[in-house]
Amino acid sequence: MKKRYIVVGLLSVVSIITFLDRMAIAVAGPQIQQDLHISPDKWGWVLSAYVIAYGIFEIPSGAMGDKNGHRRELTRIAVWWSAFTALTGWCQNFLQLAATRFLLGIGAAGAYPNSAGVLWRWLPAHERARGQGAIWAASRLGGALAPLLLVPLEEYLGWRAVFWALAGVGLVWAIFWHRWYHDQPAQQPGITPEEVGAIGKQGDDGLHRSPPWKKLLRLRQLWLITVAYGFYAWGSWFYFNWFPTWMLHAGHFTMAQMGVYASFPFLLGIGSNILGGMLCDALAKRIGVQYAYRIITSTCLVVVSVLLLLMSMSSGHIAIVVLASASFAVMDLMLPAAWAMCMSIGGQFGGVATGIMNTSGQLGGLFCTLAFGYIVSATGNYDLPVRVVALMVFVAALIFSQINCTNGLTTDEERASVLQTA
Repeated sequence: MKKRYIVVGLLSVVSIITFLDRMAIAVAGPQIQQDLHISPDKWGWVLSAYVIAYGIFEIPSGAMGDKNGHRRELTRIAVWWSAFTALTGWCQNFLQLAATRFLLGIGAAGAYPNSAGVLWRWLPAHERARGQGAIWAASRLGGALAPLLLVPLEEYLGWRAVFWALAGVGLVWAIFWHRWYHDQPAQQPGITPEEVGAIGKQGDDGLHRSPPWKKLLRLRQLWLITVAYGFYAWGSWFYFNWFPTWMLHAGHFTMAQMGVYASFPFLLGIGSNILGGMLCDALAKRIGVQYAYRIITSTCLVVVSVLLLLMSMSSGHIAIVVLASASFAVMDLMLPAAWAMCMSIGGQFGGVATGIMNTSGQLGGLFCTLAFGYIVSATGNYDLPVRVVALMVFVAALIFSQINCTNGLTTDEERASVLQTA
């Protein structure tokens, strides 16, 4: 097997672990609240602590990876979040738990920006969207596996053991990654000259350099994709935070039905991310990445906004499940293109660029979560905020349609590669 595919496989594994760790607190939440006597309002702060830290430290962690090397940074990230995942299992009160989740968010923040930096270094331009698709599909698999694996573990060993077990898995990955992976493909043991040539010169350039912040922040395309991703995130975070509640109150599902059908969008997201990566690479070969990524992102998000609007107007359970699953699947179809687009804009500093973009996504998620609750409190209507989400996703589609991902910090050689057409 080619070494770059093993790299993608390792990044996919850590993506699964990341989402398992992220969702463990939700799976074990009811028992934790009961044991530690945490009220619902304080529990909201426990959940928010992770998101706040994640958003704050996304950019610094991406910059550290671009400067110090992704081998070192991803090892640090995995060890860090494993340590605080383990400490979660020892928490005895609200303050300890909130502080631990904040510190966990600091460590987990850089996982995806640094993964993007690895893909930029290890994959030729026409394979990067496919690599992103594999990583995001793995994250959806982690989300789907969380209740299936962690609920039985909690029943047999208790909620604290859940976090200790996940911490052990993360440490094993960190050890293997640090021992096997090399930042420069040419230095990877066993790699062939043919594969080094296929990866291209970007694999050996740009390591251990401080990000050119002035150049990055002057990039119009980076600002466009950052704003677009913030609007897009309203759609994804609706599913992460409010979708189960919406199913109960607006869709009139029972708890048992919700427990089954709420997983459908994430299950479809697994295949959708893989398909999206393949579609991006195939279309890029025909018309170039500039137009391929733009068409895929904008078209998918227009479709998503329509599907969300239709879902908010539906009453039948079958129609709701179909529309909800389809909207999330189409939304995930564009995700590899969006990240590959940002990687192209950032060039050898793709870790920083994607960190900036994903920070905007966290901010959009925070706004979505708060706005949804306030609208429901003010109107008692759960469908109205879904329509607001649909509008925000449509705005994201309009902005994505204007982005030229080849007008960034790419080198001349890289620009010639990404501009090529069949």
